[in-house]
Formats: sequence, structure tokens, C-alpha cells
Amino acid sequence: MTSPRPFKIPLSVLVVIHTPALDVLLINRADTPGTWQSVTGSKDSEDESFEETAIREVREETGIDATIGTLTDWNLENVYAIYPHYLHRYAPGVWRNREHVFGLCVPPGTPVALNPREHTAYQWLPYRQAADTCFSASNAEAILMLPEFIA
Repeated sequence: MTSPRPFKIPLSVLVVIHTPALDVLLINRADTPGTWQSVTGSKDSEDESFEETAIREVREETGIDATIGTLTDWNLENVYAIYPHYLHRYAPGVWRNREHVFGLCVPPGTPVALNPREHTAYQWLPYRQAADTCFSASNAEAILMLPEFIA
């Protein structure tokens, strides 16, 4: 008999992975095909730092070792209502998530190895096109801010 999965912690990261030329990596969610996004994920424990969460999620979702690039804390947070179809993953009464934003600049040609349980495809797009392709407004807004953070 398997034990029940612990509830997700409503503290997460958004990591905009990009090249110096402002090409942005987007990944397509396996559970909702056609839903393109940057790397996202929740803390595994309350004491895991946002930076540790970002490094772990980038590795788990893309196979990219964040130490090959420059991980930058953008000191931005998004607070949003959790989509109703994901509420069962959180403790009863939890309906909002706080998301901390990072950028990760990687060399052009950085290989990507997706976790097929989470994502089915990836693409590198110029940042404006990437913002237009994202399903999430907060993800698109973060991508559009990219030039400010690498200037």
C-alpha cells in the first residue's frame, strides 16, 4: 500500500531560462498539451530556499544544470489563485500560491532533456514570441521584463 502524497506547498518558483541573445526556453506541459511555459515548481519543504527550488526544478524538468549558467533572483513575486483543477494537490483551504521569479542565462545550444511525465516538447523562441506563446499572463510578463534584467 502506498502512502498518500503530501500536499504541495503553495510557495513556488518561475525560472525564465534564456540565452544572452534573449532566446527563451519554453516547455509544453504533458497534462495539458499546447500549454507552453517556463520552468515552474513548488518547494519540496518549507526550509528549501527559493534558489534551491529553482536549481532543483530546472534540473528535474529540463536536465539543465543551473551551475552552467547564471541564475539571477529577480526579486519579483507573483501571487495568484491556484487553478481549480489543481486545488486537490494542496491542503484544504489553500487556494493561492506565491511564486518567486528567477532568470537563468545559459549558453546557446544548451542541451535540454525533458522529464516526459511533466513535459512533451520544448522550443527556444525570441523573447517577445515566447511571451506571446505562454499560457500564463505572469509568465509572459516575466519574459517581457527579460531585457531589464540582463542590461
